[in-house]
Amino acid sequence: MKTVWIKVCGLTDATAISVALEQQVDAIGFVFAPSPRELSIDQAQRLAEPVRGQALCVAVTLHPSAALVTTLLQEFQPDLLQLDWADLASLPPLDPARILPVVRQQQLAPTHWPARILFEGPRSGAGVTADWHQAAEVAVATELVLAGGLSPDNVEAAIRAVRPFGVDVSSGVEASPGRKAPQKIIEFVEAVRRASAGV
Repeated sequence: MKTVWIKVCGLTDATAISVALEQQVDAIGFVFAPSPRELSIDQAQRLAEPVRGQALCVAVTLHPSAALVTTLLQEFQPDLLQLDWADLASLPPLDPARILPVVRQQQLAPTHWPARILFEGPRSGAGVTADWHQAAEVAVATELVLAGGLSPDNVEAAIRAVRPFGVDVSSGVEASPGRKAPQKIIEFVEAVRRASAGV
């Protein structure tokens, strides 16, 4: 199995971003939605400076307005825009190559799966583990990035159970809500790489 793609989401300080980059994660998520991890565009711009060209910058939204989407694309210029699959119907057409659509467990499957999705539990950033059985079924149909309640303690088991394209962690590597623990980021990445080698 190829090395599992890694996204660390909801980073709010330069130290955690530096550690994530040192660990060579693939993507870093900046949250633009009500959350302890929410950033202004100006804050995100500053934090993203060292990330650009090193990892993908992901603008993470939750039921965004068309105006917010336009502002993020023009001002923050993310590599990927993360938003719920169901929200796409109410927004102007977006470039599929720049979208990371979120599909939440128990939702009806799209008629045609996008090339890549983020499979999430019912609530983002809440530390609730997603349904791995359902995720494993979806992972055979598309490149699935598994999110929801992952941590250094359970990500190896999750990778063995789901065989995802990638994994996404937020609360599982935090010292407190909105504040990442650098050592937990290191432990998470090490666990993902161990699992990748063993699957």
